[in-house]
Amino acid sequence: MENLSLLERFSNPELIKSMTLGEKLLASGTVAILGMAITFVVLMILWGLIIMMTKFVASQKKEAVQVAKAPAPAPKPAPIEAEEDNEELVAVITAAIAASLNTSTHNIVVRNIVRVADSTPAWGRAGRIDQMNNML
Repeated sequence: MENLSLLERFSNPELIKSMTLGEKLLASGTVAILGMAITFVVLMILWGLIIMMTKFVASQKKEAVQVAKAPAPAPKPAPIEAEEDNEELVAVITAAIAASLNTSTHNIVVRNIVRVADSTPAWGRAGRIDQMNNML
């Protein structure tokens, strides 16, 4: 029985009862350090594999793309054609700003309105619509 190593005795539930407190603490510390060391080594191996895969994928992309594409110009905002639509739009925007600031429309001056292209992906728009429908 005494020929068993500390970890072999620690793995047997019946033999743990016969171990002293010092032996139990030493075996527990050994198991903890051994577990951390194994985890660290495996994480280092995974890190190395990820680095190798990143370099491999980057070299594949460089071979596939020879000519770099120029970025597409941003779409210009659509001008508002009719003067009466422009006045209605200014009135609506002024009222919305006044409502959000809790002030009167007389305190707000709208000088310029520029329409910005919507670059929100479809899933983002769908999520917003879903949230607005759930509010009602």
